[in-house]
Amino acid sequence: MRASGLILVVLIFGHLFVNLFAGEGVHAIDFAFVAGKWADPFWIVWDTLLLWLALIHGANGMRTLVNDYAHNPSLRRIFKGALLASTVVLLVLGTLVIFTFDPCPAGAPSDLLPSFCAEIK
Repeated sequence: MRASGLILVVLIFGHLFVNLFAGEGVHAIDFAFVAGKWADPFWIVWDTLLLWLALIHGANGMRTLVNDYAHNPSLRRIFKGALLASTVVLLVLGTLVIFTFDPCPAGAPSDLLPSFCAEIK
């Protein structure tokens, strides 16, 4: 938890700096911004690490709370099962979104797409 927390601090503040302070700020975040970021393998790895560490860190914290406050063993098992299931589903779906993201979808308006999509077509 300490190691993931420390790595998460770096990942989160890097994410916030790039998305909110660098460039044009929060007003520049749109589909083209995300597509441009995820066209670079560095940001794919960054965001995947952020997703996985945040979800696992948060789920482990919730597991600790369930262990502390759910005194009925069967209720504790149900809560921990639901926590595990939701964590796995979110990890799978989030990872699929990151790795299957198409920055240049067919039929999309060109003004919403990043500039490198015009070079591909």
